[in-house]
Amino acid sequence: MNTSALKKMIPLGLALGLCLQWIFLRQIDLNWSAPWQPVLPGLAVFGAAFLLSWAAELAQMDIPQALALAFVALVAVLPEYAVDMYFAWIAGKDPSYIPYVTANMTGGNRLLIGVGWAAVVFAFWYKTGRKGISLEPGHRLEIFSLTAATIYSFIIPFKKNMSLMDSFFLLIIFAAYMIAAARSHMVEPELGEGPVESLSRLPALPRRIVTLFLFLLAGFSIIRAAGPFAEGLLATGKQLGVEEFLLVQWLAPLASESPEFIVAILFAVRGKPSAGIGTLVSSKVNQWTLLVGMLPIAYALSSHATHPLTMDARQAEEVLLTSAQSLFAIILLCDLEFSLWDGVVIFVLFVTQLFFTSTAQRLAYSGVYLVLAAGLLATRPSLRQGLATTCREGFRKINFFRQ
Repeated sequence: MNTSALKKMIPLGLALGLCLQWIFLRQIDLNWSAPWQPVLPGLAVFGAAFLLSWAAELAQMDIPQALALAFVALVAVLPEYAVDMYFAWIAGKDPSYIPYVTANMTGGNRLLIGVGWAAVVFAFWYKTGRKGISLEPGHRLEIFSLTAATIYSFIIPFKKNMSLMDSFFLLIIFAAYMIAAARSHMVEPELGEGPVESLSRLPALPRRIVTLFLFLLAGFSIIRAAGPFAEGLLATGKQLGVEEFLLVQWLAPLASESPEFIVAILFAVRGKPSAGIGTLVSSKVNQWTLLVGMLPIAYALSSHATHPLTMDARQAEEVLLTSAQSLFAIILLCDLEFSLWDGVVIFVLFVTQLFFTSTAQRLAYSGVYLVLAAGLLATRPSLRQGLATTCREGFRKINFFRQ
C-alpha cells in the first residue's frame, strides 16, 4: 500500500481507536467522574458513527439495492437510535426518564435541519460562490415521505403522548418509503474518498469481511457506550447545575449526528450539494419515522404494558416546535431549490430558539415557522406547484399495486 493510500486510511484508524478505547475501559470497569463521565463513551459513539457510514457504503457493492437501502436507512439513525432507545427502555421502568426520550428525539431532529441543511449550503457557497442548491427530482420521494410523517407528527403534541398506534402509522410510512425507494431503481451513490475508496479496491472476500467487521465493531461499541454516555450526561448536568433536559437534547445528538453533517458537507465541497442535502433529508425521514416509531415499542416492552409514553406540557411543546420546523423546511424544498438565504433563515431560527426556552417562546417559534410556511405557499407559486408535484409523484411511487 503506497503512502497516499495509507494517508486515506488514517481516519479509519482514528475511528477504530475511538471505539476500542471505550471497549477496553468498559471491560476493566474504569469509572470517570463528571464532567468527564460522558466524554469517552461519547467519543466511542462518534467513532462508531463513522465506521457505520463507511461500512454502509462498502455494503452497497455486495448486496441487492433494496437491502442496501434498508441498511443505509438503519445505519443513518443507529447512533441516535441507540441513545434514545436506552432512554425509552429505562423510562419503562423509571418514569423520571420520560422527558429525556422527548429531549433526545426532538434535539436530533431539529439539529439535522437547523445545522445540517444550513451547513451544506454554506459550505457550497464558500467553495463555489454559488448561492443556491438545486436538488435532483429523485429526491421528491424523500420530501413526500417527510411531508407525510410531519403531518402525522402534529397529532402527537395535541394528545400529549406517543402510543403504539403512532408506531403503527410511522412505521408504515417508513416501510412505504423504503419499498418505493427500492423499486425506483435509484442510482447508487459514488463511493466517497478516504477509507472507503481504499477498502473498495480489496478483493471481494476480504472486502466483505472488513465490511462485516466494521458493522459488528461499530454496533458493539454503540451498545456498550449508549448507556454510560446517557447516564454521564445526566450526572454532568447535576454536577454542573445545567438542566439535564438541555444536555440530553443538544449534546447527545451532536455526538451521533456530527459524522452525518461532515459527510454531507464533504459532498457540498466536492461539488455535489444535492447529494449532501439529499442525505440529510433521507436521515430526517428515518429519524421522524423509524426512530420515533420505535420509542413507544421500547417503552411498552420495558414496562410490560401497552399504555402510551405520556408527555408533560414542555415535552408536547418541544414536539410541536420540531414538527413546525420540519413543515417549514419541507415547504422550502418543494421546488427542489435551497438557497443561501433559506439556509440563513433556518440557521438563525434554530440558534436563537436555544436562548428562549419558556413556554410562550416555544409556542411563538412554532407559530413563526407555521406562519412562514403559509406565507411562502401563498406568495410563491413555484412552491405550490412543487408541493403538488411532490404529492402526486409520491402517491404514484407508493402505489403498491402498480406493475
